Amino acid sequence: MTTLVFGHKSPDTDSTGSPIIWAWYMNEVTGGSAEAVLLGEPNTEAAWMLTRWDLPKPRIISDVEDGQTCVIVDTNNPAELPANINGADVQAIIDHHKLVGGLETKGPIDITIRPLACTATIMYDLMGDDVAKMPDYIKGAALTCILSDTLEFRSPTTTDRDREVVAALAADLGINVTEYAAEMFAAKSDVSAFSDAELIRMDSKEYEVDGVKFRVSVLETTAPEIPLDRKASIMETYASVQAEDGVDQVLLFVVDILKEEATLLVPNDVIKGVAEKSFGAAVDGDAVVLPGIMSRKKQIIPNLKV
Repeated sequence: MTTLVFGHKSPDTDSTGSPIIWAWYMNEVTGGSAEAVLLGEPNTEAAWMLTRWDLPKPRIISDVEDGQTCVIVDTNNPAELPANINGADVQAIIDHHKLVGGLETKGPIDITIRPLACTATIMYDLMGDDVAKMPDYIKGAALTCILSDTLEFRSPTTTDRDREVVAALAADLGINVTEYAAEMFAAKSDVSAFSDAELIRMDSKEYEVDGVKFRVSVLETTAPEIPLDRKASIMETYASVQAEDGVDQVLLFVVDILKEEATLLVPNDVIKGVAEKSFGAAVDGDAVVLPGIMSRKKQIIPNLKV
């Protein structure tokens, strides 16, 4: 049976590129049979990566069948995975997020969770000397994933190892990191064609705090004015997204990559309270700027209070 390799729903660059990287490794190095798949449409930056490195877009699946062998990357949270994930045969997890719990496996599995900024960095290390076998398109995917997750080293999740791997990959590919990252972020920032609901769900995770279910969404951009000019209509769309997704509130952070700050939209008193209690913010109006807030994983989720 072919092993499916996939990341989380609402796939960002890491959850698009890392399945491709690991499926290549399984097929070409370890002698397995693997296929990279996605749990939704890739975001604009991930789509740019596929085009830039001439990578075919993995097929999109909605669920997994009982007994389907799979490898999970870039998450270990059942809420971000197919509904029948506990019916599948999970063989391994490769991740850089906190351990959530709730996954059930058919037997002992390989689990690698390391405090690095990107799944692709972990994969690079797991491959050892076999990284020398990487073709340029796999190196390119890994480079893009790491630069995306670190926001070109601006994110507080960045480690020295992430920087070292980027330097090695960029040298091999003859790429100027600053210029390449600028192209990536321009692609990520081009969200004008998306509906309000698509923007809310584009890079989002479900998270519960004291019985309140949140959809925590992040838009990382070098052009924050594009989504912020639409903040009124975006906040009007919260109600339909909450009803359709079964959550109580939406938290949308527009992260300005260059200014290294986030703007949180504040549609109601609940979110106003979250901003004040979680980030010590003084809220006056329907949005609040949070200086230095860049990472959902390290700065937003751990601090949420209601």
